[in-house]
Amino acid sequence: MKCIKLAIVGCGFWAKYQSYAWREIGEQVEIVAFCDKDITKAHELADLFQVRNTYDDLTSLLANEEVDLVDIISDVDSHAPLVRICADHKVSVVCQKPMGPSLDVAEDMVRYCQERGVAFFVHENFRWQRPIRQVKELLNENRIGAPFKASIRFCSSFPVFENQPSLADLEQFIITDVGAHILDVSRFLFGEAYSLYCQTHSINPVIKGEDVANVFIRHKSGVHAYCEMSYASRFEQEYFPETMILIEGALGTISLEPGYRIACTTREGTTSLDASPPVYTWSDPDYAIVHSSIVGCNQNILDAMLHKSKAETVGSDNLETVRLIFDAYRSAESNQVISYE
Repeated sequence: MKCIKLAIVGCGFWAKYQSYAWREIGEQVEIVAFCDKDITKAHELADLFQVRNTYDDLTSLLANEEVDLVDIISDVDSHAPLVRICADHKVSVVCQKPMGPSLDVAEDMVRYCQERGVAFFVHENFRWQRPIRQVKELLNENRIGAPFKASIRFCSSFPVFENQPSLADLEQFIITDVGAHILDVSRFLFGEAYSLYCQTHSINPVIKGEDVANVFIRHKSGVHAYCEMSYASRFEQEYFPETMILIEGALGTISLEPGYRIACTTREGTTSLDASPPVYTWSDPDYAIVHSSIVGCNQNILDAMLHKSKAETVGSDNLETVRLIFDAYRSAESNQVISYE
């Protein structure tokens, strides 16, 4: 079986866990180099994963190494130029969310790769969380009939700025960060949007961007979805980084509750499922559900590379999530409904 040779570009907070997740897949993928403009960071990860090659420049890396796939785990403003370098070298590429700093930039990234025949993926992992996959399976089984209403909730007071201080400097924060995931989950569960309306708050006085956002989406499938995001919500018990979901259908409800319990209620009663994710020895306990989903997302991308199948989170598909992200900001600023008729 072919082994995909992988290079990691960007060696900050998430790169270690992303690298562990690639290693978890097994012999189908080999990390051949780490790259960061701060070469000391590249050296640190290379030592941890016993990888010999380190670079501070992607062009030099691609000129000197045999690489099938580049995983870009750097800040969002660097995504477009790095993706272009990969496309110019005819190397497949995956980048973190959000794909780009604007919809126009993201569209150009997708077009640039398509014109050069280069596979372009976006690492969107929330839809790969085991409980969210299970909720989708229950919908596909028509357990509650046609869904008509839903809430998707990611609200906490987790001190995310302590281990990722750069987030505090973002002019646009929670919708580009958490919203990229939550809006994608809404698309994953219910399909494309017919319209959206958004309102935001800035509660934390020491950050630049918004830390609360509420987005109401009318999906073309007929579902009305309310997507709640907050890093300013203090509860008796902290459930970060769990996503809570409640879906109402013609025949019943599906509820993803704290502790990864899924309750499916119909006229016949309630059945309960345990959707606890796998826990890996390398994962940070504070991010365990997210780290486990990285493995599934990476495996889906790897399968596409090896078997010429279509991954779920290709650039062209993720463009629709990016569109929702920046239209949410546009809606909040103008206090207008954004329509996709």
